[in-house]
Amino acid sequence: MYIPAWPSLNPAYFVKSSALQSLPFPLNCTSKTYFYVARSGIYHLARALGLDKGGTVLVPDYHHGNEIFALRAAGARLRYYPVKKNLEPDLDAVAKLCEENPRVLYVTHFIGFPQPMAELQALCRDKGIMLIEDCALSFMSEYDRKPLGTFGDYSIFCLYKSLPVPNGGVLAVNSPLPPGGEDEKAPLGANLNFASKLSVAARSIELTLQWLRSRYETCGRALFTLKRAAGRTLSAGRVRRVPVGDTGFDLSIVNVGMSPICHTLLPRFEYNWIKETRRRNFRVLEERLRGTVSLLDIKLNEGVCPLFFPLLVKDKQSASRDLWQAGIETVEFWNRGDADLEHQKSDANFLRRHLLEVPIHQDVTANAAERMAEEIIRLRIGMAA
Repeated sequence: MYIPAWPSLNPAYFVKSSALQSLPFPLNCTSKTYFYVARSGIYHLARALGLDKGGTVLVPDYHHGNEIFALRAAGARLRYYPVKKNLEPDLDAVAKLCEENPRVLYVTHFIGFPQPMAELQALCRDKGIMLIEDCALSFMSEYDRKPLGTFGDYSIFCLYKSLPVPNGGVLAVNSPLPPGGEDEKAPLGANLNFASKLSVAARSIELTLQWLRSRYETCGRALFTLKRAAGRTLSAGRVRRVPVGDTGFDLSIVNVGMSPICHTLLPRFEYNWIKETRRRNFRVLEERLRGTVSLLDIKLNEGVCPLFFPLLVKDKQSASRDLWQAGIETVEFWNRGDADLEHQKSDANFLRRHLLEVPIHQDVTANAAERMAEEIIRLRIGMAA
């Protein structure tokens, strides 16, 4: 069994016709900009809002880091609000911070599960605060039968976390940008360029090799060996490859747009099937593991499109290693946050120490999800219920 952490790219998509379907938000949004990575969209939005000229942004203490780097690079001043173990904000703490007249409330929908948008929208409306939704982990999820990303003034998405594309971030603009920002005279994304074709091709090939390896282990493993050798050759030749999925912020690539191959692939995916497959796999793991290991207090309500299954483990590094030896590639989710918060006793730091990302993406069959649950129970890596 080999299950990659990311969804893989079936080579048939390169020749498949576009599906007869309506595209989900934000792909159907009338005012949007496609970036190579989502953090570039956050940076440009912050500059367009004039956050470098003053005003505070309230951000969650549980965060990846890239959004924090992007906001700071744009000159924004940040204040943190606490996130609880159920992945929801402490609303009393948020309300208290809103009394200090911040300009923006930055809300992250964690792993597909919506934040309490009715309360947060009302708070922003009453205080005259702009609302930004971070939907990087929540593409295709809904709240109250409306897509996430449609509640805030602006929203940001990361496509390659949910779809087998080599790159892609989307900034959706639901409210007019205020005057005075960096991009007042030119539309957002007006001056974007593209990453090298070689860089995009390398990631596309890697995603395709993952698909082959998950179905034909021996052949796929051999091809991966060749791919790594090719990567070393590119590095030796100093061919620049623009990364995705890494941690950090590189100001030199903020003007790189999503590659043309992604635009070609997006209409070819079967979005309803992707969402239902993820929901099914989440339910399989939840039903098999409940009562055996400790689970987060979250519910797979109607409309939720989970990015992964959040498994609480005693030791993330050893659990990830044990599952990898069983053929399951996991991600040690958000190990590090802002250095100023690392030594605080908080629910965010508990999640950083114990939350492991188990794949439930659209390539995972129901049988594979059952087998993953069996391996988790057999290895005894989950925190006791």
